[in-house]
This record gives sequence, C-alpha cells and structure tokens, in this order.
Amino acid sequence: MPTADCRLLHHGRIMRCLTYLLLLPETLKKSKKVGKLPDRLPVCYEILTLSLTSKKQQKQKEKKMAAELYPAANTNNTNLANGTTVADAEKTKEVQVSQASSSSAATTPTTQQNINNNNVDPPSWQCSHPTLRERNALMFNNELMADVHFIVGPLGASQKVPAHKYVLAVGSSVFCAMFYGDLAEEESEIHIPDVEPAAFLILLKYMYSDEIDLEADTVLATLYAAKKYIVPALAKACVTFLETSLEAKNACVLLSQSRLFEEPELTQRCWEVIDAQAELALCSEGFCEIDLQTLEIILRRETLNTKEVVVFEAVMSWATAECKRQGLGPTTRNRRDVLGKALFLVRIPTMSLEEFANGAAQSDILTLEETHNVFLWYTAAKKPQLDFPLSARKGLAPQRCHRFQSSAYRSNQWRYRGRCDSIQFAVDKRIFIAGLGLYGSSGGKAEYSVKIELKRQGVILAQNLTKFVSDGSSSTFPVWFEHPVQVEQDAFYTVSAVLDGNELSYFGQEGMTEVQCGKVTFQFQCSSDSTNGTGVQGGQIPELVFYA
Repeated sequence: MPTADCRLLHHGRIMRCLTYLLLLPETLKKSKKVGKLPDRLPVCYEILTLSLTSKKQQKQKEKKMAAELYPAANTNNTNLANGTTVADAEKTKEVQVSQASSSSAATTPTTQQNINNNNVDPPSWQCSHPTLRERNALMFNNELMADVHFIVGPLGASQKVPAHKYVLAVGSSVFCAMFYGDLAEEESEIHIPDVEPAAFLILLKYMYSDEIDLEADTVLATLYAAKKYIVPALAKACVTFLETSLEAKNACVLLSQSRLFEEPELTQRCWEVIDAQAELALCSEGFCEIDLQTLEIILRRETLNTKEVVVFEAVMSWATAECKRQGLGPTTRNRRDVLGKALFLVRIPTMSLEEFANGAAQSDILTLEETHNVFLWYTAAKKPQLDFPLSARKGLAPQRCHRFQSSAYRSNQWRYRGRCDSIQFAVDKRIFIAGLGLYGSSGGKAEYSVKIELKRQGVILAQNLTKFVSDGSSSTFPVWFEHPVQVEQDAFYTVSAVLDGNELSYFGQEGMTEVQCGKVTFQFQCSSDSTNGTGVQGGQIPELVFYA
C-alpha cells in the first residue's frame, strides 16, 4: 500500500475512536434503558478503562507504602472509605507526616538527621573520633573486632591480650609474616612466654596509636620486645630513654644489655660512665647482676679509673651473688669455680703491699701458693712467675679548662675570711667534673682548708672538705671531689670554693666567657653565690678538672 494511503487509514482510525468517545455517554444511557450492554466494546474504550484502572491501582500502592513508612499517618483508609478523594488523602498524609516530623525534631533532633541520612542508629563511636589515629587507639587492648589473642608472659604470670592482625601486620614485618606469610599462624591464641606483659602492651600501644610510654622498670623488657618484633622506632626510643637515665649504678647492667641487643651507641655511653665513675659503678648492686662474659670484658678494661683493690672487692661481691643465683653456698671453692678465668684478670700485683695484705691475702680466694708468690713478688729481688697481670691500668687522663689569661697578686688581694668564691659554667658535650684547680698563697708555702661544691639549680651534686698545700708559686693546685660527677650538656652548673688559710693569694684576671678545651666548649657566667669577688673577669677557681 502506498505511504500516503497508510497515513490516511491511520488518521481515519484515530477519528473513529474520538467520535466514539464523544458519543460514549449517549450510548451507555441508551444501553441502560434497554437493559443490555453491547457484547464487546470497541478497543479504544478498553484502552481507556485500563488506563484509568492502572492509575487507581498506583494510587492505592503509593498509599500503602506511605502507611508502612509512617504508621502514625495511617488512618486505615477510613477517609477514602467515607468518600474522601485520593488528592484529599494525600493532603491529609502530608499534614500528618509534617506533624510527626515536627514532634520528632522537638524531642530528638538527631533522629530527624538520621532519617534524612537513611540511618536510624544513634551516633557511633566512629563519629566521635574523627581521625584514623583516634579510632585505631580505641582498638588497643580491645575485644571489639579482635581476631587474635596473645597469651603473654611465663606460665603462672601470663596475661591474655586481644589484638587485630591487620594493625600488627602493618606495624611489624614479623607479625606480617606470622599472620599473612607462607607459614601463617592459624591458631586464635598465640603464646609468647619470653616477653613481659607490660612490655608487650607498650609495644602494642605504639603500633595502634604511635604513643610511647616508657618506664624505668620496663624499658629493658620493652627494648627486647621491640627488637624481637623489629619495631625500630620504639627500639630507638628505648635506647634514648636508657641513655638519659644512665648512671653509675645501672651502667654495668645496661652495658650487658646493650651488648645483647647490639646497640653500639648505648654501649659507648656505658663505657664512658664506667670508666669515669669506675668505683661507683663497680660497687653498685647492678654490677653483681651482670653475666660472666660482661664481667670479663670489664676486668680487661685498661681505662677503669679506680684502684685495683676496688676491682678485687667488686669481683668478690659478684662471685657471692653468682653462687646464690646458682643455688650454691658462697664457699671459697664455689666462688673460684663461678669466677673461673675471671679471677686471673684482676691485677693483684698492682695493689700496694698494704692493700694486698689487708685484702686479697686474707680473703681465702687465693691458694697458699698464690698468696706466697705474690708476697715474694713484692719483696724479693728474684720475683716469681705470677698468673695475674702485672701492669697497672692506665685509667683516664684528667683534662683542665683554664679560664684566665694571666694571674697576679697584690698586697691587699686575694683575701679569705670564710667567704665564697663561685662561678657558673655550661658545656656543649657531656663530661665528668673531677675537681677544681685553685690558686694558693702568694707569700710562700702555705696550707689551706677548702670546701668545694658542685650544684645545679640549687641542688648539691657533690661536695668535699679537704686540704691542699701551695708552694708559693702562681701555679694552680688540684682539689678533687670524692667521685667524678656527670655534667650534662647545655645546662648551667655552679662550682664554689670556701678557703681558709693564708689570706693573701694569687688571683686570675683577663677572664674569658668561652673557652675551647679539646672537643669541649665551656661557657662561664657570674654566680650570685659568689661573695668574695670572683666573677668571669677575675678571681679564684681558675680551672675545672674533668674527664671527657
């Protein structure tokens, strides 16, 4: 059929449908009067009926959904049953929903917000901790979502610790291999008997939150845990903590641990303290806790700055403690057995005859033959062969910082009448102050009584009351503290001297505010404690004697 004819036929059908729709009311009236409807209505009427029916069903479906979402607005279709139109019902629903929303907003504002966000739950802990670090920190030692548990500590003193594999694996290559490696752990509980619970919790807290809480009692155990699980940042923090808390009383223990953990910087710091403050270090309780190998290393040390009799007494104390650790009685035989070759690292022949006779000779640790040979070595021209080292330790050479460029004396200066000479100083490197160099009499040989002090922020760190004799020259005369004192860098300390003796003495002049002494730089400033005229430019205390 030609295209034009098709178009005419199509338009003809549309016109017939429209005509029928216009005449439909009249047709229905006539059919109703007759009492019979036609068997089949035209197709256009069926399409119209279907369209009207679909719209009505859609309205009913929307109303049902609204009733399910907003039960308070559901009137059980009463209004519609009473003749209310669909539009009226929708309007009523909107009013009721608006009232319900207003009431809800007045009581719980967050609920309306949650409805708008398609979330009816109350605010969560995630919302109140906006950063990843805060949320991770909340998971530390928390059973929530924990997928692994550790039984930490020895049997009988263990503690169960919950954790999350992902967090641990991100922070440690050891945990990563443990949980996600080829030989990954499949058990839900992992036993770690060689780590202290407190140290393990410090390790986990750092891995969850980057926070490091170190304490003196647990820092060594924490260092062990950090080394075991390869967490270098925590290990470095432990080493720094140990360096700042390093003292003579714990230097030997830390030396032993630093060797075990292979921390060369900490080892070097320990040696500095042990060398300079050898007597304090060897007489400390910590010395008795070290292992045999560390003991032997210390006894071989050339730079121990102490007498050999002190070394011998320290070794005897260690032997007694080791017998106790091994459950042995501290008999002579047992002490020699636990010492082994270490006994023959003590340089007994370098003691004075009096020190040997009053100490080692009466200790019963030596055999009669050994004691006899040592006495012969002291006294006989033909000396016997000894199993002990014969050369004395070199110790440390003291250094002197001289702060004046010249010295002088006058008939009316420098006088002492119980008044204090004092000066403040600071250094750029850690040192050990061993004593002071002082001027003596300008009128010939004279003896002085002197009290020296070292203070920091008013706290006395060391003091000594002693005497010295001057020969009438302008030289300085050393006066020593009982033990060298550790002085930290970049902090001011105060040294003082109160002299009693010949009133006329030499004094320094042309003082310097900064002095370079070897690798150490000293800075000086006046002290308010000085009541006898000493200051930066002149006066007493010309020298500081120190080890570095």
